This record gives sequence, structure tokens and C-alpha cells, in this order.
Amino acid sequence: MPATTSDAVWRRLRRGLTPRASRAQAVTGLLCLLLGFGVATQVRSTQEADFSTLRQDELVQVLDQLANRADQLTAENAALEEEKAQLTDKRTQEEAAQQAAAQRAEVQGILAGTLAATGPGVLVTIEDPSGQVPAATLYLLVDELRNAGAEAISVGSVRVTAATWFADGDGGVVVDGVLLTPPYHWAAIGDSQTLQGALGIPGGALAAVRTAGGDSQVTVSGSITISVVKTVAEPQYATAIE
Repeated sequence: MPATTSDAVWRRLRRGLTPRASRAQAVTGLLCLLLGFGVATQVRSTQEADFSTLRQDELVQVLDQLANRADQLTAENAALEEEKAQLTDKRTQEEAAQQAAAQRAEVQGILAGTLAATGPGVLVTIEDPSGQVPAATLYLLVDELRNAGAEAISVGSVRVTAATWFADGDGGVVVDGVLLTPPYHWAAIGDSQTLQGALGIPGGALAAVRTAGGDSQVTVSGSITISVVKTVAEPQYATAIE
């Protein structure tokens, strides 16, 4: 094949493989470009015209609306803060009331003998080898301890409360239905020095014990635990007033 003919074939082949845009494609691309430019221009113009095209009275109205909305938000925030403070204060009051109620229940439980107690006080041991110390003399000891400020008292296995009773028994003393035999071991929680001073008063309960043929020993302690508790029966007739 002649060289000129071969060159012509290769030129036609390259033209056939080279992508060529048609007239329609060119027009379509131009239209898309113009449309995109128009949309971008319209958006920018709209954004710029939000306030720039408004009159002065319209701008004042917009500012008033913004100010009113700010005032509303401020008022709502203040109301929420007040509600939060009220809830916090209410919760604090409820917690304080619950704490006070728990403290009162604890105090009442100790005084009623339904709760164990610990604290400073005195330990008293009364010997009665001849069995001549009567129940009435031992009850005087309860009165002296209470008058001296004892907050919790026990004798043997019995928790002494305001309702505790003493009676003479066979070989000992009956306390709340429990027969106790000497020696009688007492424990009293309160101001130890005051309790000791009250028990040492001439003519008091311990003096009466010695007169009846018994003997006593008082020991001051910085820590006494009274673990024996009293079971309180449910009232059958009385009801609490709300």
C-alpha cells in the first residue's frame, strides 16, 4: 500500500476515535451553565434583600418582634429558674423533714426501750447475799437514775422503761414478769458524773440497799452498750389522731 494511502487511513481512524461534541450537546451545556448562574444570583439577591429592601418602619417592626421574643424567652427562663428553685427547696424541706422524723423516731425508740443504745454512763452491781433487798428499794434506784438524766436503763435481761414494774419474787425480784436473782447488774446511759453523784447521795437508793443488808458497786464508763430491747404491744383501743 502506498505511503500516502496509509497516512490517510490512520488520520480517518484517529478522527473516528476522538470524541466530538454535537451542536445539541453544546447548546445544552450552555443552557445548564446559564441556569446555574441565574439560580445562584437569585439566592444571593434574596438573602441580601432580606433586610436591605425593608423600609424603616418595617425594620422597626422586626426589631420590636425580636425584642418581644427576647422578653418572652427571658420570662420563660425566669419561670423555669423559679420552678427549679421551688422544687429544690421542696426537696430540701422533705429531706429535712424525713431526717427530723428519723431522729425523733430514734429518740423515741431509745426512750421507749425499743432500740439498742450506746453511750457513757454507769454500771451498778447490787449484791444481796441474804435476799433481803426488796423490790421497792430497787425501784428507788430507777427513780434516782431517771431524775439524774438517764436516757436508757437495763437491769439484768430487762430493759427498764416508764411502764416497767417491780415485785418481790421467790429468791429475787420480778421485773416486768421476769424473775431476776442477785447479784443485780444495772446499766444506765447518761452523763456519767451526774449519775454517779446522784447515786452517792446520803439516804438515797444505794444507802437503802446497804440498810437492807445488801452492798453496791458503781463503775463509771465512757462507753456502755445496752443491747436488750423491749417489745411494745400494739394498742388495742387507742388510735393516733392525724
